Amino acid sequence: MEVKIYIPHPALQEYVLNISTVNVLLPEGIKDVVTPYPPTPFQSLMFYCNHAVSIGRVEKGDFRKQPLTVLVGPQFSRVNIKVHRQLSAIRVDFLPGGMYRMLGIPMHELFDGGFDALDFFGREMKSINEQLQNTPSLEEGKNIVEKFLLNEVKNLKGILPIDSALGMLLSYHGTMTIEKTASFSCLSLKQFERKCKERIGMNPKLFARILKFSKAYRLHESCPQLNWTQVAYDAGYFDHMHMIRDFKTFAGANPSVIEQQLLSTPLRMQKDLNY
Repeated sequence: MEVKIYIPHPALQEYVLNISTVNVLLPEGIKDVVTPYPPTPFQSLMFYCNHAVSIGRVEKGDFRKQPLTVLVGPQFSRVNIKVHRQLSAIRVDFLPGGMYRMLGIPMHELFDGGFDALDFFGREMKSINEQLQNTPSLEEGKNIVEKFLLNEVKNLKGILPIDSALGMLLSYHGTMTIEKTASFSCLSLKQFERKCKERIGMNPKLFARILKFSKAYRLHESCPQLNWTQVAYDAGYFDHMHMIRDFKTFAGANPSVIEQQLLSTPLRMQKDLNY
């Protein structure tokens, strides 16, 4: 699995965190690979340049092929991802509040869902999809996506202090107190909580938990030799039990079960997520 992360164009950096390309070629003779994918802190756009992945909800067990471009809202539940033969994709991760500023849609309306981006961008997205199916390289595909995002800048809602405050909470991986984060937003605690549901789709305490959990999960994917006690400490947990609680909530299983599931697949889909 090859992942390249690009710093966005300067005009995009107030609402886009990263643009990355993902290339996966399964070993000969292997048709499909399934890997766990618990929630991340990001709202994202996924552009598939060849075979879209299939997504399965853990509680249902079935898999559904995804559209060529998927808009991923605020995430809460773990899914399983099935990769078919080869995956060539471009991923856009938005800063907290960035997708809200682009779409003007309260993020709680997109909570825990993935949606066909055609429903939001129409003919423009259809054209992007057609270009990406014929692109000679992922880097060229990244340029096509970046051009699309630059065109959206003119429609952005204005940036507010809450966006910067949530960006700080992101950079601290959820370890900054909610009261301190709210103070940077120039809002009362109640106003801050209400605005968070609009801009990131959830209350700030839940967002902070997902930030901390995501760091722990990515640490295990990238450094499987670390024991879970060390992972909990490095991710900023008060103790091991708090991390286990979050794994049960967001990954649907204890850390040891997730460890076994990852041993059964060659793919590590989150270790390269960067913030």
